Amino acid sequence: MIIGSVKETRESENRVALSPAVCKQFIKSGFQCVIESGAGAAAFFSDAAYLEAGASIAGSVSEVYAKSDVICKVNPPSLDEVPLFRSGSALISFAYHLTNRPLVESVNARKIALFSMDAMPRISRAQTMDALSSQANLAGYKAVIIGANESGKIFPMLMTAAGTITPAKVLIFGAGVAGLQAIGTAKRLGAVVEVTDIRPETKEEVESLGGKFISFDTGGSVKIEGGYVKEAGDDVLARQREILKKHLAAADVVITTALVPGKKAPQLINEEMVAIMKPGSVIVDMAVEQGGNCCFSEAGRTIVRNGVKIVGQTNLPSQLASNASESYAKNIYAFLTHLATKDGFKWDMNDEITAGTLICRDGNLLK
Repeated sequence: MIIGSVKETRESENRVALSPAVCKQFIKSGFQCVIESGAGAAAFFSDAAYLEAGASIAGSVSEVYAKSDVICKVNPPSLDEVPLFRSGSALISFAYHLTNRPLVESVNARKIALFSMDAMPRISRAQTMDALSSQANLAGYKAVIIGANESGKIFPMLMTAAGTITPAKVLIFGAGVAGLQAIGTAKRLGAVVEVTDIRPETKEEVESLGGKFISFDTGGSVKIEGGYVKEAGDDVLARQREILKKHLAAADVVITTALVPGKKAPQLINEEMVAIMKPGSVIVDMAVEQGGNCCFSEAGRTIVRNGVKIVGQTNLPSQLASNASESYAKNIYAFLTHLATKDGFKWDMNDEITAGTLICRDGNLLK
């Protein structure tokens, strides 16, 4: 089986789906790897490193698509890319199939098997394949670094001859993978960290990392599915906003991480809440690509409202391209070696991982 990877076409995307180290693992397992020339350059992986690992270098995108049985990408391909795929081949990438139906239908029309990395079931057997978590982990770290950089305050307490500087206060919305990493990073930098999450079961994890958990009554109207919040009523969000007002007023940096799979991100911070925040404080909205958790957030922009900076930087893992690519490539290796041998795919539809991630095959839409 030949595995191919190409340079990502998304604007400002620095990641690549396969690293030289993972190519070496694939080749040791009997697979072949073909990489578009320059595909890993933005992640600091040279063509020479891929060659040393045993991969072959292709001079064009079309050559990679023509040779490969499986194409591994980070982002979903554009509709213009789909005709380049060989009919009967397979694609592994983040596909976001719930909100990207035109792409799914286009891929299916060419009888390409599509495996979506964002559909990975949250089970213990799939932890090494969980690319959403590996990328969110890095994004949570980067969000804190951005918040610290944009803030006019240092994070740790500092005692000097001129007096004591009190530690910064960081408020984090959401204690998922990104939120937990943000807690740990902010604590390591010396901040006082408070955390809110509508899942009360996250309290123990938050406190184990040194964060203070802000509790409130959800009224039992929160739907959890696969570890994610699937739905939260407007009454829950209203109660959360009311409880958080005094915490927002004291915060120096606020980081929001709340996402609902397949839906617009919930609005957690409204205009009234921004108005009570301190001038010079910062909101880093990690959900900005899905509509944002703050009412003022704009994708790709940093704006100021009432003296509060609202940072809408997108694709945070791409800013840590080397680590993010290596982690993603390891997820791909674990996933693909589960799905297939060097001789081809197993197509075991009784397997929860295969059934959960396979979106279409042989012209049949499965999800």
